[in-house]
Amino acid sequence: MSQSGEFIVIGLGRFGRSVVLNLTRQGRSVLAVDLDPERVEMVKEDVDAAVIADTTDEQALAELPLERMTCAVVTIGARATEASILTTALLRQLGVPRVVVRSFNDLHARVLLAVGASEVLNPEDEMGRRLALHLSNPAIGEQIQLGDASITEVETPEAFVGRSLAELDLRNRLDITVLALRRGDRVRANPRSSEQVESGDVLVLMGSAAAVRRVAALE
Repeated sequence: MSQSGEFIVIGLGRFGRSVVLNLTRQGRSVLAVDLDPERVEMVKEDVDAAVIADTTDEQALAELPLERMTCAVVTIGARATEASILTTALLRQLGVPRVVVRSFNDLHARVLLAVGASEVLNPEDEMGRRLALHLSNPAIGEQIQLGDASITEVETPEAFVGRSLAELDLRNRLDITVLALRRGDRVRANPRSSEQVESGDVLVLMGSAAAVRRVAALE
């Protein structure tokens, strides 16, 4: 069993299957559940166990090995929001410590949190945010949100080329930390202040979204 415990993923549509496959690729132990036998069949070779079950039925849910699960991921589709809400409530009632649920709108998210969801996520909103960010700032690559700050990949502006990180002084000027520098296939974590930036480098920065946008807008 993984040191991070076992996962149960409920709802095996396209998004649910993606969650299942990515968890298993990371070496996690996964129990995959859906009411549709065809969807269960699609993932059974990739997971430790795949089960056909109606998770809105408390007895059926209680028969699953929930005591082994450290996290449940509920990815039931948009046509069954009531099922996702009821499943979430039952999972918490049955003692699953962490329940992460896919939501489809703000009201759905609020209800999920009210019945016990530990975290709600909306993949469409997140993809829309990332696309809008990329279209507005093509130099900005992958981004991870951390509260008010973010970790973001930024293509090196021409104004940075040939200058050292000490000269750029991003920490004092913009309250930005340079976490890593990617040059081709090589990544230099926590680069030295004497490191000179070259054309084509990608900087991994941590700071506010506004500060990162200022860096990306430089020429």
